[in-house]
Amino acid sequence: MAKQVQVSLDEIKEYFESLEDPRCDINQKHPFVSVIVIAVMAVLAGAGGPTAIATWASEKVGLLSQYLALPHGVPRKDVFLRVLSAIRPEAFQACFFAWLESLRARAEENSDVTRPILNVDGKTLRGSHDRQNGLGALHSVSVWAADFGMTLAQTACDEKSNEITAIPELLKLVHTEGTIITIDAMGTQTAIAEQIVDSGADYVLALKRNQEGLHDSVVAYVNRQMENDFQGIGARRHITQETAHGRDEIRHYVQMPVPADLPGQERWKGLKTIGLAMLTSVRDGKETCETRYFLSSLPVGVKLFARAVRSHWSIENSCHWSLDFIYREDELRIRDKFLRENFAWLNRFTLSLLKQHPAKMSQIMKRRRCGWSDSFLLEVLLGKTT
Repeated sequence: MAKQVQVSLDEIKEYFESLEDPRCDINQKHPFVSVIVIAVMAVLAGAGGPTAIATWASEKVGLLSQYLALPHGVPRKDVFLRVLSAIRPEAFQACFFAWLESLRARAEENSDVTRPILNVDGKTLRGSHDRQNGLGALHSVSVWAADFGMTLAQTACDEKSNEITAIPELLKLVHTEGTIITIDAMGTQTAIAEQIVDSGADYVLALKRNQEGLHDSVVAYVNRQMENDFQGIGARRHITQETAHGRDEIRHYVQMPVPADLPGQERWKGLKTIGLAMLTSVRDGKETCETRYFLSSLPVGVKLFARAVRSHWSIENSCHWSLDFIYREDELRIRDKFLRENFAWLNRFTLSLLKQHPAKMSQIMKRRRCGWSDSFLLEVLLGKTT
């Protein structure tokens, strides 16, 4: 068993061998790959910063010395701080892509998903600002593969820009051919739609008043068709009902071909359908309703459309909620520009590892077990169960 673990851990270390060591020669006392692998393991086990990584490592000398080169013992806090603050985030993240691709391939092989759905959404680390040095809170956008429970890529928004410029760069990092990409209204841009179609993917884009003329035209068309119960236009409907967290929820999806006279439709490459999702929620006798509108390059097939819309909502529950409540991300006070982005990526990547483990327990319990049990930690890290 020990030999099998050693071989597998060697394979993990290989993912980082191409990453350039940012330290000068006199500061390379501890092997670079060992520093990175320890950081990944420590974050899996509950570490929330360089000090916590070093503290965890000092308690796990016996475990780490079995699998990593530690010629001078485990690194101290300053080593993790210096390394994670110096690595450029795009280079750091790139080293994980081969690992992610292997995780994604395994997840796809073990599922019956034929059209993976990738959700693009943004999140702000509220505690990462540094007003004294003019550094705003980190806002990043990421690609979440809801079907498989993993973040595939992340990129930070420039402080003088927004998601509109970050999303095209983000999508270049991910293999999207054959997928369906969902994006909130901020990313509903003609250039982004064109990029998605050109990559061999389809899109489902939320439509709000940032596209005011188109939004108003779609709403007006839908309202006219609603009066006739969507008859005669090739519309399809799908309704789901469930009770969860003390709420009764009814979701009513309608998808229809784009009308020939919809103004401006020629600007949206691949546009085939428009759709709406109506959520009616009843809690403690109080009813609330919400309607959202969408543009899509998908042909009429309302169940697939509904799955894409519902999948996008899951990024808040499955990814962002976990980062806030399991990783306490909003409470982190990491304010170095590179360090905070690299740590945000470590959080997302290790959450993906936790979600791949088949144990029937919450993600927060899995993370706790990684801190308590060396064998469970290795199971999660290596993607194997005993």
